Amino acid sequence: MGSPRTLRIDLASPRPVYEQIVSGLRALLVAGEFAPGEQLPTVRQLAIDLGVHHNTVAESYRVLAEEGWLELRRGRGAVVLDRREPKPLTVAKHGFGRHLEELVAKAITDGVPRSALAEQMAALAEKLRKP
Repeated sequence: MGSPRTLRIDLASPRPVYEQIVSGLRALLVAGEFAPGEQLPTVRQLAIDLGVHHNTVAESYRVLAEEGWLELRRGRGAVVLDRREPKPLTVAKHGFGRHLEELVAKAITDGVPRSALAEQMAALAEKLRKP
């Protein structure tokens, strides 16, 4: 996947690789980097590109399919679904603020300046306001 569709994972991270793939692809999908009906790289191709086992990528695709982002077709791969305004899950709605606060706290703990966090969040907020 070329720029700006860059998906990066950290094999040294304690976070499971499949979660990193899910998060990265989800961010690309939310940003509109893939159009509905577009096919994602095959499981095998993405596994090769990322240097991971194909089962890891397959699990990531399954998670995104369960969330309603992808349709998995045997022999045809993963196809992006139209998911403009999904109804939020109750758990997701209530847990979002807590997760955001935890993420910000972790970033501060890791040495990210508060001003940089504020700039990033403002830029993201502006992006979210666009249709």
